[in-house]
Amino acid sequence: MFSLLRSRTSARLCSRLQTRRVGSSAEPPRPQRNVIGTFTPASAALFVSVGVGLVWYFRNEKAKLLEQREKERMSKSYGRPHVGGPFSLVNCSAPDKRFTHEDLVGKWSLIYFGFTNCPDICPAELDKVTAVLNEIGTTNSEIPLQPIFISVDPARDTPGTIQKYLVDFHPSFIGLVGDYQETKSVCKAYRVYFSTPSDADPKGDYLVDHSIFVYLMDPEGRFVEAFGQVAQKDEIVDKVRQYVLAMTRE
Repeated sequence: MFSLLRSRTSARLCSRLQTRRVGSSAEPPRPQRNVIGTFTPASAALFVSVGVGLVWYFRNEKAKLLEQREKERMSKSYGRPHVGGPFSLVNCSAPDKRFTHEDLVGKWSLIYFGFTNCPDICPAELDKVTAVLNEIGTTNSEIPLQPIFISVDPARDTPGTIQKYLVDFHPSFIGLVGDYQETKSVCKAYRVYFSTPSDADPKGDYLVDHSIFVYLMDPEGRFVEAFGQVAQKDEIVDKVRQYVLAMTRE
């Protein structure tokens, strides 16, 4: 009897303890702290702006470094860069006539090598040359300056195609083109790299990798300076004025 009573008492105590434990564990949930912080639209815009700025900065610095290395390489290998030389190409404004190195004599020339199917770089560089011509034409109209575009894509760039392409730029642009060997020869003379294959398909959809420089030639057809992609319009205008003034004093 005593044993049975003690067993029932123990069972009641255990039941009470379990009830208390269950009741004590039912606490209201605590709010979780945001350890990251609030990502507001303003902070998102700042993050994107900083990222874009860093990408632009490093691309610009890389372009400057590559151009500087190219100029240093040319100077170390050849002293004063020997750029230019004899060439003969089709004048797109008069396909029955040839434009040669002798046609550079008597004028300052800005020469750019590119191709009409170029999606962005060539148009940007030709726009820059156009801006230079407009500036010098307004402030120094006495400087005889002719812009020349030489195609590095002879398979697709016909005289007619080039003429239509240059309409969007300065009206004094002279378009030149030749066959593959003529193109290769003039590019070699001006130390221009280009990747168009000799058997390129005229109907093919391809890009031409090439050097990005605007060459300034003096009225005797001699190389003066090469302006890379990072060179701005004002820099080119100032350099042209300086070289013209220096040559006038000689």
